[in-house]
Amino acid sequence: MDTLLQTLGVVLVHLLSWPAACHALLKKRDPRSALGWTATVFLLPVIGPLLYMVFGISRAESRAEKLMHESAVHEPAYPQAELPTVSGDIPDHIRRMARMGKRLTGQQLCGGSTLIPLHNGDEAYPAMLKAIDAASDHVWLLTYIFNAGRMASAFNAALQAAHRRGVDVRVLVDGVGALYSWHKPWKDLRAAGIPVSIFRPLRLLPPDLGINLRNHRKLLICDVQAFSGGMNIADDNLQSPSPHCVQDMHFRCHGPIVAHLRRAFLINWGFSTGEYTPLPHLDDSPTGQSYCRVIMDGPGNNADVLHDLYCGAINNASRSIRIMTPYFLPTHDLMAALRSAAQRGADVRIVLPQQNNLPFVHWASMRLLPELLRSGVRIWHQPPPFAHTKLLAVDGYYSQFGSANLDARSLRLNFELNTEVFDRTFHDHLASHMDDRARLGQEVTLASLDSLSLPVRLRNSACWLFSPYL
Repeated sequence: MDTLLQTLGVVLVHLLSWPAACHALLKKRDPRSALGWTATVFLLPVIGPLLYMVFGISRAESRAEKLMHESAVHEPAYPQAELPTVSGDIPDHIRRMARMGKRLTGQQLCGGSTLIPLHNGDEAYPAMLKAIDAASDHVWLLTYIFNAGRMASAFNAALQAAHRRGVDVRVLVDGVGALYSWHKPWKDLRAAGIPVSIFRPLRLLPPDLGINLRNHRKLLICDVQAFSGGMNIADDNLQSPSPHCVQDMHFRCHGPIVAHLRRAFLINWGFSTGEYTPLPHLDDSPTGQSYCRVIMDGPGNNADVLHDLYCGAINNASRSIRIMTPYFLPTHDLMAALRSAAQRGADVRIVLPQQNNLPFVHWASMRLLPELLRSGVRIWHQPPPFAHTKLLAVDGYYSQFGSANLDARSLRLNFELNTEVFDRTFHDHLASHMDDRARLGQEVTLASLDSLSLPVRLRNSACWLFSPYL
């Protein structure tokens, strides 16, 4: 009888593992994650399924999918367009990229926008503060990091002044990004009566301590102009002799693209607060020649939108590819696309920072470079200060800018916001910027990598093992 009871007990204990294993097999998109959790729940009866319930099931991702679906109900019409049907200036493969973006995002392009690059906080912050001061309808700020300092004080003063004159001011900060600064500037805004929401704040009860699924988007909208790109709000973005100084690019946007960026903010605000409001009706008349599409990627989407768009742009390229990113840990698919592009004769250039604020990411990326160099890809390390800029320029016409890095965290785990741009002049500006930074830096060669000592190569390889989690 005792043996029978023990057998039944073992069977019952293992029965708990089956639902968890089936959930992992059906829901996990990465086979390594599915295999790891399946092994865990069977090798650690009771404990394994409990671990999977707490850490393996992405409740935030499920909530994201639900809320992003619900947001469509609250979404009003906004300007949409397509590339001109008759124009010898637009190559066929660029038109294919426009169709691919529409299929992946479900969104049309909008035409007639103007995009003005702003270099570092020295150019971006004064323009942003001036726009806040001029706003009469709304000022909506979404940022990953809002660090205390001189610039935070300036933004707080401008936001509070706008609030006092009756402007609809809202601020959304990520829960992990809010921890980068000991003093929380957004608390002063909340005390002044400004609506402030923290995106997935870390907490013990109910437990939510995940560093993944963060809102990495950066966006400021002031009436009929908007600012987007990769720049947080921090004094480090001001150029100075400080070792913590960061160089970056942001973009001032005018025209129909602003309505799309308003939509992006309202979806983010609704995700975080559960409150959806309609788009304000403002004059977003055409101001320029750029065709644009806002890409919101992250949990809740049924596809890896940014990853697939990057692969599509690289695979479609026939002449040139320029990439600038602070963190370069591409997937196998992206690596294959880059190698293939170089092997078929495209001029593929990648500009990375020589000095990185996350050394282990830099070390891991070094492990990947020989494979690309051997296929004909050219890679440069641009000189300090650390470059946080994320840019893509392809074949003289197509480009992207935004918050997403070329690593697993951005392409799989976080909420990101990029903008596709179809415009020859804008492309040339980004490509020239990347080429200028490369000329100031040092080209990486196979000889330089082969000369690295064995301990350094082992260190790089050890970091590379953890690249899906960095």
